[in-house]
Amino acid sequence: MADVTIRIRDDGPLLVDGDVKLLDGEGNEFVSDKPTIAICRCGASKIRPYCDGAHKECGFESAERAPA
Repeated sequence: MADVTIRIRDDGPLLVDGDVKLLDGEGNEFVSDKPTIAICRCGASKIRPYCDGAHKECGFESAERAPA
């Protein structure tokens, strides 16, 4: 299994590092040649499922923390 890291950006996207497949609801693959992809969490991106920075303008706030 490949190493994959998912980082949650405060008030922003999920950053996914590693060799992953991103599939839609029908199993079709989103293709990206980038080593890190940013997945939208705010829902306002015009290029969903990817982040386009819209979270900065729509007031999205989220700062999850792992339990201690």
